Amino acid sequence: MAEQYSPPWEADAETNSIADAVARPVPDNGVIERRRTSTSIGDIVVLTLNTHKGLSPLNRRFVLPELRDAIRAVGADIVFLQEVLGAHQRHALRFPGWPTDPQYEFLADSIWPQFAYGRNAVYPDGDHGNAVLSKFPIESHNNVDASMGPHERRGILHCTLRRPGDATPVHAFCIHLGLREHHRGKQLDLLCRLIDALPPGDPVIVAGDFNDWRLRANEVLGRCVGLQEVWSHEFGLPAKTFPARYPLLRLDRIYVRGLRVRSRYALSTGPWPHLSDHIPLAATLLAPAPTAEN
Repeated sequence: MAEQYSPPWEADAETNSIADAVARPVPDNGVIERRRTSTSIGDIVVLTLNTHKGLSPLNRRFVLPELRDAIRAVGADIVFLQEVLGAHQRHALRFPGWPTDPQYEFLADSIWPQFAYGRNAVYPDGDHGNAVLSKFPIESHNNVDASMGPHERRGILHCTLRRPGDATPVHAFCIHLGLREHHRGKQLDLLCRLIDALPPGDPVIVAGDFNDWRLRANEVLGRCVGLQEVWSHEFGLPAKTFPARYPLLRLDRIYVRGLRVRSRYALSTGPWPHLSDHIPLAATLLAPAPTAEN
């Protein structure tokens, strides 16, 4: 059974050195990024959450401000978000208090100085995709198209992060796999190829909504690129995360390579079951000692 949420950390906005943001144009790969300055150091705390587009289960309430407060309280260094909206004109008219900024920018606020957005699905009212929020500098980013057809747009958002004073980057992959097992298999193969192309000594974190209710991803990712799922290594199975009110399915995951797992948490109590249809997962990772920069 996975550990339940009892966070040993607190968000501390005073430790961040924030400079003015510089907006970047939207590249052809559908990634938006905005950069500021950060001084985060130490172990890496990660959080992953399917945001359900900022709406409560069954889409009854707009909960993005409450979601932002809850995410802040975890104090994560890196946040992996799925189903986050870049824009939605109809929802903006329907729900009072809808932010003028994209949801990932609203959630990042002044806590996560850097963020990247991978736009996957585009429709008349707006768009949604995956996002990474980071207290570490994002040196590069790429949104790799993982769609298996025109009706289910998917992407793998790859961000190369740099911890202060460390010559070795950390690779963060935010992922939301397809609903069909055949599609998920091909998407996992693509993820393996992307990770296999990295320098073998670079730490890797893969997090997101895998939709892997048949539990096939652990074997594939362990065999092809040596990824370790943080719950399965300790408890034998991934954490139950869906549906949030009464979790039955093990859909959401955090995988690592080149990092040790100090602790992991399924955030199943407090406000979380009311803020999305998925339970968030968090983990504290022990990073290797920084390597000297040339």
